[in-house]
Amino acid sequence: MKKLFALLFMVAMLGGLSAPAFAEEAATVVAASAVTAAPAVDAAPAAAAAAAPAPVPNKGDTSWMLVATLLVIMMSIPGLALFYGGLVRSKNMLSMLMQVFSIFALITVLWAIYGYSLAFTTGNAFIGGFDRLFLKGIFDPVTGSVANAATFSKGVVIPEFVFVAFQATFAAITVALVVGAFAERMKFSAVLLFSALWFTFAYLPIAHMVWFWAGPDAYTDQAAADAATAAAGWLFQKGALDFAGGTVVHINAAVAGLVGAFLIGKRIGYGKEAMAPHSLVMTMIGASLLWVGWFGFNAGSALEAGGTAALAFANTLIATAAAVLTWLGAEWLLKGKPSLLGAASGAVAGLVAITPACGWVGIGGGLAIGALAGVVCFWGVTGLKKLLGMDDALDVFGIHGVGGILGALLTGVFNNWGMGGTGIVDYVNNKIIDTEMGTQVWIQAQAVLTTVIWSGVVAFICYKLVDLTIGLRVKEEEEREGLDTTSHGERAYNL
Repeated sequence: MKKLFALLFMVAMLGGLSAPAFAEEAATVVAASAVTAAPAVDAAPAAAAAAAPAPVPNKGDTSWMLVATLLVIMMSIPGLALFYGGLVRSKNMLSMLMQVFSIFALITVLWAIYGYSLAFTTGNAFIGGFDRLFLKGIFDPVTGSVANAATFSKGVVIPEFVFVAFQATFAAITVALVVGAFAERMKFSAVLLFSALWFTFAYLPIAHMVWFWAGPDAYTDQAAADAATAAAGWLFQKGALDFAGGTVVHINAAVAGLVGAFLIGKRIGYGKEAMAPHSLVMTMIGASLLWVGWFGFNAGSALEAGGTAALAFANTLIATAAAVLTWLGAEWLLKGKPSLLGAASGAVAGLVAITPACGWVGIGGGLAIGALAGVVCFWGVTGLKKLLGMDDALDVFGIHGVGGILGALLTGVFNNWGMGGTGIVDYVNNKIIDTEMGTQVWIQAQAVLTTVIWSGVVAFICYKLVDLTIGLRVKEEEEREGLDTTSHGERAYNL
């Protein structure tokens, strides 16, 4: 009954579906092909339009996006790897590093082969097409030219390869996040097969639904805007706001991890044997690298080196700091002592919660989201975890799921001008307009619920397929000995 009540509480948080509502600007990314799509023009100015020079990437924007991409790579390897590695027992440290490192490589390759094309080219409302398979069409060897990708300002572009690489890092870290939920008990081969399947059928559709659109230059008049929006992702059409991945990254990964924790089962000795983190020093180093790298994750999602990137940067700094303090306060009050693990967990909770909102809310909104995230995610890894009764080894759902849901919903609250938010862009009339709080929260709930259902169903099917083919879990004796030696023939520490 406790599990049932917990699940009902989660559903109540999400709310129900509503009728579609349109917002002129959606979350973070744009169609890479947008700059090659010609907006509708009258016949008279056609010659002048043809004579106008094509947009040229600004070197400052390009440089910033290259740096942001490197920062997100650092978030995964070594950031996430060390954060997760320190949290497991010493006999599984190396296996945790291996899983994160290998997943990053696997998803990067799959992204180049077909992932980018399915996420960010025109197809239907749920998945893209095959125009960019193997990244074809981006580089012209005859002329030496590289195609451009649109940003969020009309006439402003960045090289498409930069956009490809930036988004590859998002895909890779999302899949790597999942493994924390079933750490210390899953076959390495099963981890890789599940990662490839879930990436294909869960991550790519959600990314397309939330983030794909034709770019701002397609919004020349209302008729063109209606046509462009109709070709966008399903949740974009509804007006869902997700600046840097609350739904696409955190809720998506957390739900997949939660399903895995239930299906794979608890670790041997869970609840009876000590399973404390073997190195909080490693976890602290990893958390610090995550915090630093997250500035590329969030501020980079502006796709330009401008005011929106600066706002996202400031919110990422301040919200995270607030979450550290509120988590420590809750822990100090309820457990008697503040811990380093609590501080690191609070930082990640704040980073997760501010991610969907960082470019959409003011500093006051960011501060509130971070402060709430520290308390709510503390409950997520204590109270909710006990209610659900699962062995989410590294609290993927308690932090990334709960924090992602909180941040996604509060984006709708604090985006409003009355709450100090940014509003959204009306690209047809080239002006900023306000959002209606109740309506936007309802839209955000639709995005959250869609992600929960889609990711959960796909994850369940993928786990079952893997279990039927190669099996999910290592043998009991291998689990007791540790995955470092039984799966990889190595030890993290040779003392």
